[in-house]
Amino acid sequence: MHRYRHSHIIKGFSLVELTIVLVIVGLLTSGLLLGISAQRNAADNSDARRQLENIRETLIGYAMANGRLPCPATAGLPSGDANAGVAATPPCDNAAQHGVLPWATLGLPEVDPWGNRYTYSASSAFTAAKPSDALASFTLSSTGNINVKETATSGANIASELAAVVVSHGRQSAGAYQTSGAKLPGASGDEAENADADLTFVFRTPGDTFDDLLIWISPSLLNSKMVAAGRLP
Repeated sequence: MHRYRHSHIIKGFSLVELTIVLVIVGLLTSGLLLGISAQRNAADNSDARRQLENIRETLIGYAMANGRLPCPATAGLPSGDANAGVAATPPCDNAAQHGVLPWATLGLPEVDPWGNRYTYSASSAFTAAKPSDALASFTLSSTGNINVKETATSGANIASELAAVVVSHGRQSAGAYQTSGAKLPGASGDEAENADADLTFVFRTPGDTFDDLLIWISPSLLNSKMVAAGRLP
């Protein structure tokens, strides 16, 4: 009788210990996975920022070579379409100011680190066809019509009268165009402002409900590069 009770106690402690070990392993595993996910997201964000900087330099280089910025490409075309990623022909009217980055025209990757196309908007003043007797389609006094705010509801601009804006819709990808040409649903709040094809965008610190990344080209930056290239007086 005594031996049976002793054996039962030992087995009972073994089950408790095993449960504790499993709980600890589970906590360590979940923490490790969360850490890996956070590291991966941080790496993807860094890659996206590098791509955006390269996009800005490439757009400026295109303007220096062609005397204007490229028009956006049509957003809804699948990758296999002959016109996918090809800049629209100027003049870019109000509707054609919005689309996706013309990656094929610029020789750039089609998608961001999350597999989505970059949204691209360009002011028509900077994408107009260049007159045959001019070095550029715009002048030093040209201004854009795109604005960037701190929030969708804020009246204050952090950048205004811009020539162009490029958006990566981040890991959440709401409002982004896929390689199929389909637009992902779910954009709301400040992210909806970056996906609604108007002239206002939002740039702020990323958080749970906002992870868009943006770069823009101001007329002053573009003009300085154009002057240095001899495209503007």
